[in-house]
Amino acid sequence: MVSLGEILKHPDELYLLLKVKMAARNAEKQIPRQPHWRFCFSMLRKFSKTFAFVIEQLPTELRHAVCTLYLVLRALDTVEDDPILSTDVKVPTLKSFHRNIYDKEWHLSCGTKECKVLMDQFHHVSTAFLELGNRCQEIIEDITKRMGAGMAQFICKEVETIDDYDEYCHHVSGLIGLGLSNLFHTSGAEDLAPDSLCNSMALILQKQDIIRDYLEDINEIPKPRMFWPHQIWSKYVDKLEDFKYEENSMKAVQCLNEMVTNALTHVEDCLTYMSTLRDPAIFRFCAIIMAMGNLALCYNNIEVFRGVVKIRPGLAAKFWHYTRTMADGYGAFYDFSCMLKSKIDKNDPNTNKTLSIIEGIQKACRDSGLLNKRSEPRYRPAVVVVVLLIVLAIILSQLSGRRSSNHCEFY
Repeated sequence: MVSLGEILKHPDELYLLLKVKMAARNAEKQIPRQPHWRFCFSMLRKFSKTFAFVIEQLPTELRHAVCTLYLVLRALDTVEDDPILSTDVKVPTLKSFHRNIYDKEWHLSCGTKECKVLMDQFHHVSTAFLELGNRCQEIIEDITKRMGAGMAQFICKEVETIDDYDEYCHHVSGLIGLGLSNLFHTSGAEDLAPDSLCNSMALILQKQDIIRDYLEDINEIPKPRMFWPHQIWSKYVDKLEDFKYEENSMKAVQCLNEMVTNALTHVEDCLTYMSTLRDPAIFRFCAIIMAMGNLALCYNNIEVFRGVVKIRPGLAAKFWHYTRTMADGYGAFYDFSCMLKSKIDKNDPNTNKTLSIIEGIQKACRDSGLLNKRSEPRYRPAVVVVVLLIVLAIILSQLSGRRSSNHCEFY
């Protein structure tokens, strides 16, 4: 969803948004016509258009395996999050879920909205899973089994320490990184990466989600979901929900900055992992530039406790379009680290640690020798004219009252 104001401020991004939209439509045409695959990819888009888009750019067999892995684990997450299911139901269901994926008759009524549809019609996912190669099935089963056991463990356990935090993020996200790496290797496209690097790639994604979702999680009904570790937030307030209140704004931002700093410790591992990738489609799938961008936006930003903070769609489209090589990856990480560095408050209690990590990231980017080799946007005059005409048409449409909303949806 892109506002007219954003288009006027960044008209060059409209062209890229349209290109992404066209690429998404072309990818959609390649989805098999069988009902179970149609269901799987339509559910994928309902959960996340962005994630669906990058998955759909993968080679066919890998695309199907990654889509199935995502939906199986999304179903597992639905069981964990359901506020109605009792612990006595959740724990055994999570632990046995890896067996249910082989059963076309299995389903469980839980979740809401898209999650409920997924759980009610899980037979489509099972059918898709059973069409995958044996090795892909083994990988998905193994990751599902390990993740289910980890989730069951944290049903009855709070995230108290930073070690708990890392362990929880490993169970719910790091294992996905390991599963994806195994699927990439099984496809023959990539070497098998060390578990520690795969884990870091997934942890930074999970941690930026936990940071950005503070308000949604703390307002969860019937009770808050608390993933920020007590070891960090207890330095600043007595209760995690206290960060919602304006009188605690300074303490909230200081805690937020410590959380972002913790997430940044994974960046250098991520750069190492990304630098080993050979397949262009897999590289673009794994290029976690938006995670770094979101962390830079969140740092020192009180709006995290007031609403949603995220990269604008046009900028996301720009990074997707121009991130083709590791030189582009280093360039984007360097730019976002500079942005974050400019926001560091010398009075913040974690300033020295944050600065040290940022300088380490920047050094890694410089030492690569690739910063001056990144792709640069080049717009032909005809493209610029087309973009300006589209913007003008949107403005005229808005002024004439033919549109009832002040937003235009592209991607």
